[in-house]
Amino acid sequence: MFDDNEVRKPRTHEVGMPIDTMSVAELEERIGLLRGEIARLEQAIAARQQTRAAADSMFRL
Repeated sequence: MFDDNEVRKPRTHEVGMPIDTMSVAELEERIGLLRGEIARLEQAIAARQQTRAAADSMFRL
């Protein structure tokens, strides 16, 4: 039923991983994953900047 030797491709992307054997669809999927990760990182940066700005305003007298 299931092939125990079936090669499973990782659903994540590692910087520098070989991409020359990936199909266009696989590359597009990777781009989507990376865009989602970039958006998550940008949200984290914005949240930290807001926290920092709030803390800075509390200490300005």
